[in-house]
Amino acid sequence: MKQTRFFLIAMAVAMLAVSCKSQYEMLLNSNDADTKFEAAFKYFDQEKYQKAAALFESLSVLTNGTERDDTVRYYWGLSNYRASDYYTAETNFSDFVESFPRSPFAPQARFLRIDCLYRSTLRYELDQSPTRVAIGAISEYISEYPDNENIKVCNEMLDDLNRRLDTKAYEAARLYYKMEDYIASRVALKNVLKDNSENVYREDILYYIAMSSYKYAHFSVRAKQKERYLTFIDDYLNFIGELPDSPYRKELDVLYRRAQKALGRPVDTELFEDVDEKDFAKERKQLVRDARKEDRKNRKLIEESKEDVVEGAVADEKDINAAEGAEKN
Repeated sequence: MKQTRFFLIAMAVAMLAVSCKSQYEMLLNSNDADTKFEAAFKYFDQEKYQKAAALFESLSVLTNGTERDDTVRYYWGLSNYRASDYYTAETNFSDFVESFPRSPFAPQARFLRIDCLYRSTLRYELDQSPTRVAIGAISEYISEYPDNENIKVCNEMLDDLNRRLDTKAYEAARLYYKMEDYIASRVALKNVLKDNSENVYREDILYYIAMSSYKYAHFSVRAKQKERYLTFIDDYLNFIGELPDSPYRKELDVLYRRAQKALGRPVDTELFEDVDEKDFAKERKQLVRDARKEDRKNRKLIEESKEDVVEGAVADEKDINAAEGAEKN
């Protein structure tokens, strides 16, 4: 008896699911624009964005060339955006701004397009081609809409993306230092600053340039140490000249005194002569942790700012209904 009851319940649930699915599919294939329009917004309001997107896509054929055309096309893109299908949404918004440049939805569609590009970028270890595309699009948006309310968020996104490129360049060069190839390390790090003198890791780069030249000299044969220690001293003086209050200063001061002693020059004090490089490892690790913490904080602020902006992209349902009512009357 219990098995029979369970079987009947399961059959009822299955039939209900099939019925609901068939109802949606019938709606999807329907040519009733009004019914489909209302249903699409109903699914959108219920946050069933994939179903809403499919309905808006199907509806776009029926409303092509009508007064509803831009509304349907915009919400098609917005549904894909809310469904986290940023690749499709970017295509939707790109087509939208090209087809409806004067639509009231156009400014927000332009912003959401660049937000899709931003969200499609990859972490710094991976290919940064999407990052460069996003930077170009965001820069163009800022140039075209300098007084737009979204400019603050755009600048934050731009800073984050540029920082990502800076991080990739810096870490790629620093990899040589980790591999103890100090000649390549110094050259690669100097090239990073040559390509972008305002790299956000400039202080760290100058530090590792000096460290590379010191270690290269330190591990060289005695006959070649003098010339190479002189290179380190140049790098050291360049560092303290630009960053006299850097937290790296104390460690480099120690190495400078050691280099001076190796060159047979008088040293003012032997205060740090017995300090080992490992004594500074904890400080360096803390600097890295602080930088990463600040980076996470900035990314969180960007996401919060974007959420506030995106909320404004969704038109109020009452306004839509009122507009549709006026259209019908």
